[in-house]
Amino acid sequence: MRRIDQDRTRARLGELVSIETPSGHAEGLRRAHELLRSWGAPVFGRPGEIVTVDGTSHLLWRPEREPAVLLLGHVDTVWPLGTLAGWPFEVNGNRATGPGVFDMKAGLVEAFDAVELARDPSRVGLLITGDEEIGSPTSRALIEKTAAGAAAVLVFEASFDGAVKTARKGGAFYTVDVAGRAAHAGMAPAEGINAMIELAHQALVLDRLGDSAKGTTVTPTKATAGTTTNTVPAAASLRVDVRAWEKAELERVHRQLGELTAHLDGASVRVSGEINRLPLEPASSRDLLALARRVAEAEGLSAVEEAAVGGGSDANFTAALGVPTLDGLGPDGGGPHARHEWTDLDSLAARGILVAGMLDALTTARS
Repeated sequence: MRRIDQDRTRARLGELVSIETPSGHAEGLRRAHELLRSWGAPVFGRPGEIVTVDGTSHLLWRPEREPAVLLLGHVDTVWPLGTLAGWPFEVNGNRATGPGVFDMKAGLVEAFDAVELARDPSRVGLLITGDEEIGSPTSRALIEKTAAGAAAVLVFEASFDGAVKTARKGGAFYTVDVAGRAAHAGMAPAEGINAMIELAHQALVLDRLGDSAKGTTVTPTKATAGTTTNTVPAAASLRVDVRAWEKAELERVHRQLGELTAHLDGASVRVSGEINRLPLEPASSRDLLALARRVAEAEGLSAVEEAAVGGGSDANFTAALGVPTLDGLGPDGGGPHARHEWTDLDSLAARGILVAGMLDALTTARS
């Protein structure tokens, strides 16, 4: 029977959470990657490679043999530097709390336990990025290049109430810029073209582009306009967040955004932005979900449930390559991005055993 040293697992989790790693904090990311590298060298039997892109570090173990499985995760968190001072890592019973404990440092600890239990680590790759929480701007190309030849990708993002994630919405992000004409708001307002009023018209149009029946959302999120209280705004800008379960819906909204026209005479509208990531569709996870359920039954673990979630992750990128991808393999817990974030320590070992069984099945299936 597979066994995991749970005392070591808890100690490692505390050590990792106690290194602050907000996205963009190069020193914290480097320290965390060096710690993870020290855990992985004896497990993989080879050193990990620190890959730095535009000042952001990522940690990579490349597989040595095929068929290979890529394990994927990130060490950056949404919590700003200094959070630990008022919210340190703590354990109460089977619950651990602290910034990033659930999203997703517990999943990283679990990944190393799983590789240690696997029969053939030479067929396993592991990539731990440093910028997922801000959209993976420096790691996306590395993720796609590393995953392209893999038999499967297993992503250690936090679970959803214990369930793995077999579907995620895709996302797109845009900026709508409006140009008008300035004028004195008291002396000659009619001589101006109010960019803020035009922006309000555009926001109402955007709100109607969503499709609730299909789960497509088009959300105006941040607006700016104007310079002084007594000046008709000459410029205004609006950020737009788009989410959809289907590629076709992202493409529809993209096309319609490109067709926006001004409502006020003399105003102009310019839209910039693009589809950031395609949806993780259930078909990408179907076979891996079935495998996870078989392994859970064989190991005497709890049944593996599935969930669809609205947020995106790096799993969207790997699934878009056509590589089978299963997300949400981190342990149970709750409160991601919230001050009550926590993880279930008892579930860490169970998930590590589950992933180890999946690795054995995937790396021997085509040997």
